[in-house]
Amino acid sequence: MKYDALIVGAGFAGAVCAERFAAAGKRVLIIDKRSHIGGNAFDCHDENGVLIHPYGPHIFHTSGKRIFEYLSNFTDWRPYEHRVLAHVDGELYPIPINRTTINRLYDLDLDEQGVTAYLESVREPRDSVATSEDVVLSSVGHDLCEKFFRGYTQKQWGLDLSELSAGVAARIPTRANDDDRYFTDAFQFMPAQGYTSMFEKMLEHPNIEVRLSEDFRAIRSIVEREHTIYTGPIDAYFDFRFGKLPYRSLFFQHEHLGEVERFQQTGTINYPNDQEYTRITEFKHLTGQQHSGTSIVREYPRAEGDPYYPIPRPENEALFKRYHELAEATPDVTFVGRLAQYRYYNMDQVVGAALKAAEELIE
Repeated sequence: MKYDALIVGAGFAGAVCAERFAAAGKRVLIIDKRSHIGGNAFDCHDENGVLIHPYGPHIFHTSGKRIFEYLSNFTDWRPYEHRVLAHVDGELYPIPINRTTINRLYDLDLDEQGVTAYLESVREPRDSVATSEDVVLSSVGHDLCEKFFRGYTQKQWGLDLSELSAGVAARIPTRANDDDRYFTDAFQFMPAQGYTSMFEKMLEHPNIEVRLSEDFRAIRSIVEREHTIYTGPIDAYFDFRFGKLPYRSLFFQHEHLGEVERFQQTGTINYPNDQEYTRITEFKHLTGQQHSGTSIVREYPRAEGDPYYPIPRPENEALFKRYHELAEATPDVTFVGRLAQYRYYNMDQVVGAALKAAEELIE
C-alpha cells in the first residue's frame, strides 16, 4: 500500500502530525520502535494498579489556547497545578525561589518589596549573560546559587552551570511573592484518563495505521510514501555522518509503597545537593487517583542510554546546524520534535511545532 505519509515516532510530534494528516483525508502509517504509543509521555498502571509515568513525570501546562483546545478534542482534563519543594540542609523549601523560600531560609520576615530589595543586594550582575551561571548569579547571588542550582545542574547535565548555555537556567523564574506553583501558564491540567488514552483517541482515525516495535531502518526503503515525517534523533537519521549529538539520559527507579497514602508533601521534591538522584515524584499528586498505596519514581541522570535532553552548549548547536543543513536539503522529509530539532521543548511546544509542520505540509 502507498501512504501519503510515513511518520516515525508515535509521541506527541508524530501523533499530532498523524491526526492532522488523517483529518485532511490522507493515508498515514505511523511507526514506533517501542511496543507502545505516546513516546516518553506514555502512562500505564503498574502491577499494583497505580497510574504511573514510566519515563518520568509529564505535567501538561501551556499558555497557548489553540494548543489546549486542540488536545481537548481527545481528552477531558483534571485541573492540576504542580508544586515542587527542594531538599536543602535537611529542610524543604519552595522552588522556584519565592518569598517563603527567602524568609524561611534566612529567618527573615520580608514583604514582596523587601524580598526584591534583598535579591538586589545579593545578586552579582554580569556585563554579559552567556552561561547559566551568569543567569543564576545575576538573579539570586552566590549562596542561593550553591544551595539550589549548582549541585542540581551538575547532576542533571554532568556539567557545571558555567558550561551550560544561559537558556537552561532562564527557564526557572525567581519570585518575590508567595506563588509556589512551578508553572504560571494559563492552562494547567492533566489528561483525566491519562496520556495513553489521549494518544489512543488521536490515533484511532481509520486513515491511520499504527505499527509498534518497528525499526525505521528496517522499513525505510520498503514503505512506499509521498513524504516522511521524522521525530527521532536527527543525527541517527543521517547515520551520524558528522558524529553523535550529545544528549543526557535518565534512569528511573520506580517503587510502590503499600498502605502508604502519601509519601511526600508535593508532586515532586528536588534534591540539589543530597543523593545521587535529582528528584522524587509521587504520581498520585499528579493524577488525583485514589489508592490505598502509592507509587514513586527516583530519577538518576546519566550520560548513556536513550536520548532525553539535548545538551544546550554552543558547540552542540554548531554540530546540530550541520545536520539541519542536511535536513533542509532533504525536501521529502520533515523533521519535527525535541530530538529531530535538537531543542529542549516542553510538551506544548512540541504540539505547537507539529501542528505548524502538518499544516504547512497539508497546504
